[in-house]
Amino acid sequence: MKVAGKVVVVTGAGSGMGREVALELLRRGARIAGVDINETSLAETVTLAGAGAPIATFPMSVADRAAVEALPAAVVEKLGAVDGLINCAGIIQPFVKLVDLEYTAIDRVFDVNWRGTLYMTKSFLPVLLARPEGHIVNVSSMGGFIPVPGQTIYGASKAAVKLLTEGLNSECARTKVRVTVVFPGAVATNIAQNSGVAISMGAADVDKRKTMTYPADKAALDILDGMEKDAYRVIVGSDARFLDRIYRLHPRWAAGFIANKMKDLLPG
Repeated sequence: MKVAGKVVVVTGAGSGMGREVALELLRRGARIAGVDINETSLAETVTLAGAGAPIATFPMSVADRAAVEALPAAVVEKLGAVDGLINCAGIIQPFVKLVDLEYTAIDRVFDVNWRGTLYMTKSFLPVLLARPEGHIVNVSSMGGFIPVPGQTIYGASKAAVKLLTEGLNSECARTKVRVTVVFPGAVATNIAQNSGVAISMGAADVDKRKTMTYPADKAALDILDGMEKDAYRVIVGSDARFLDRIYRLHPRWAAGFIANKMKDLLPG
């Protein structure tokens, strides 16, 4: 679906990939409904968009089912229609093994990553099915297809998003709604800070991480290029592309490779 002239809802629009996706959509001629739990960061996105930009903001938690179910009508009232949905909102878990992870953290990750994506997708799907054309993009993760020790619950939530999206793609095959799943690798965002997760790194490790992460604005280009091509899946970043190929060829080796890379971040 070409986005020019369309109304697109973007979750996580207050920062990271969600913000960059929202700004790139505006550059491509779309109108935006920006959703984020952080009202201040949403306002910053509006400022970055510039005066007069066609962006409406909806500060709310995607994990609040009642609020999400009321959102389609609110967006239509403010912007006149809804043509697309891009679910970028997500959080990671503390970098600890499952045995040490509290249920409160587990529930929080699944509330945002899984239930939030589910609520948004299910609530907007009837509206999109009634449009001349529509598109849903759900952001999963590299961790949704390959295990990452210390992010096992995060990965499980994103694997659920993967299969939800792929199943929905099949269900919508004979409709005018297209469905795309996105698998980002390491993208330069503030997801750890937004998730309330502290990562202990020395200065050298921080510099190394910056050089190894994919810029969020380039990730937004990849996501929207895929959306406009009606792609089945979009893999963002060379690390995700490499691990996608290797995991399909030799899952155990790929899992071991990731485990070795993660060993310094995990206590014990």
